[in-house]
Amino acid sequence: MPVEFKDYYKILGVARSASEDDIRKAFRKLAREYHPDVAKDKSKAEDKFKELNEAYEVLSDPEKRKKYDTLGEDWKRGPAGFGAGAGGAQQHRTWRSPSGEEEFEFSGSTGFSDFFEQFFGGFGRSGFGRNAFRQEEFAQRGQDVEADIMVTLSEAMNGSVRKINLRRNSRCDRCKGSGILQNRVCPTCQGQGFIPKAETYQVRIPAGVREGQRLRLAGQGEAGSGRGPAGDLYLRVKFAAHPDFRVEGGDLYHELSLAPWEAALGTSVSVPTLGGSVNIRIPPGTQNGMKLRVKAHGLSDRTGGKGDLYVVTKIEMPKNMNDRERELWEKLARESPFNPRD
Repeated sequence: MPVEFKDYYKILGVARSASEDDIRKAFRKLAREYHPDVAKDKSKAEDKFKELNEAYEVLSDPEKRKKYDTLGEDWKRGPAGFGAGAGGAQQHRTWRSPSGEEEFEFSGSTGFSDFFEQFFGGFGRSGFGRNAFRQEEFAQRGQDVEADIMVTLSEAMNGSVRKINLRRNSRCDRCKGSGILQNRVCPTCQGQGFIPKAETYQVRIPAGVREGQRLRLAGQGEAGSGRGPAGDLYLRVKFAAHPDFRVEGGDLYHELSLAPWEAALGTSVSVPTLGGSVNIRIPPGTQNGMKLRVKAHGLSDRTGGKGDLYVVTKIEMPKNMNDRERELWEKLARESPFNPRD
């Protein structure tokens, strides 16, 4: 079934020639509007926020952006193997398992679209699975499979439960043949294969989860052979991009813009945290790129501890000045003995 094309530039409202800074600013502006924690219509905002995150995930990464751009502007005309337009969106995603023994249909609250998974995600192998000796008399454990799940920082802080649907399509129930179903048709008897019902799982995202951590669904990977046990399904945690923070381990980093006089004279400002805003003091003589630590306002960990919030200062110069402002800057230049090149 065709995969619906996602115009990531249109989603963020930027031109294809947009700079990295333009993309970052566009994402921050829209993400603040549609963040589920602040939006009035949370259900619609959640879908929009996921879409924004997906667009930013691709366009903020030079390699992914290059790959995306090579798809070409005439994508909607239907490149080989794909399509778009009315009715083109899938309701689920299908992957072949690492050994080619099974197909998996994976849907639910994963946070990623079919289009993203087609080009930038998908299943992969993990750990040990079947080896080259596949005689039925030897019990072999099925391979593990992996997929990504998008997790917001709020979920990482507080935990949540997601509903995930999983369906396996592998053997024909009509002829009991061993062929893999191709487009739901058995290659042995050419009949319509039995399509089992999707199984629904409640996946618990624990408070304190970290980027890259895997959530295990035991026995939900590839089926074993010779009465061997099934492998496991692992969901790799990927943090959703946040308009106010970047993450390093359990610490959060927030970029704070300051006027030159605020940095020179010092001030008190309000900065966001995952639990609400806090006031911090900007000391006189603050330099560009200085890190100010706000203790225990980062992400929670599995032991109940917390990382820190680091406020990184960015001194912004006024781009447009009126006559009075220019006069004051000129007076300061004449009277100040400060020389940054000394």
